[in-house]
Amino acid sequence: MTEALNPQEISMPAINEAKLIQAEVKLRNLLVTKEVTETRRSMVRWLALSLGIINPGETRLSAIYVLDAMLYFQFQKKHDPNVEELSEYISKSWQPINEKTLRYHLLQLKTSNIIGHSKGRYSMLFPEDGEKYDENAWIRGYFESEISPIREKIASVIREIKKR
Repeated sequence: MTEALNPQEISMPAINEAKLIQAEVKLRNLLVTKEVTETRRSMVRWLALSLGIINPGETRLSAIYVLDAMLYFQFQKKHDPNVEELSEYISKSWQPINEKTLRYHLLQLKTSNIIGHSKGRYSMLFPEDGEKYDENAWIRGYFESEISPIREKIASVIREIKKR
């Protein structure tokens, strides 16, 4: 008679899984309700939630201020702003923001591959193809750059699994 294997007795090689993580992409599929589209502020908050810039129930608004300023300059003004211009826009549209806080959120957006920085100016990371100030080209480029490498790695591992 054959004994059943106890899953706890099966030995797997120790892998430090945390070291394998190159990046995380947080996207949320949110409903677009009438309340969401009533004001610019609610739409920017929705976008920040959708892109994982803020978490549900988060009360700190400074990340939203900075995202709004970047969206304003990129897609309405078609201009790459500097810190002073961003701060001025945020002060007029929301409330004054501390420069250190502004720079922190710009760094967070840069780390998330949402914006880039060159020669003292900030812009949404523009797509490889398409108009720099076109929101559709930007979002396609963002999804492609963030999700395509993950999709390719998953597919390669599935191909390897099929072989065994």
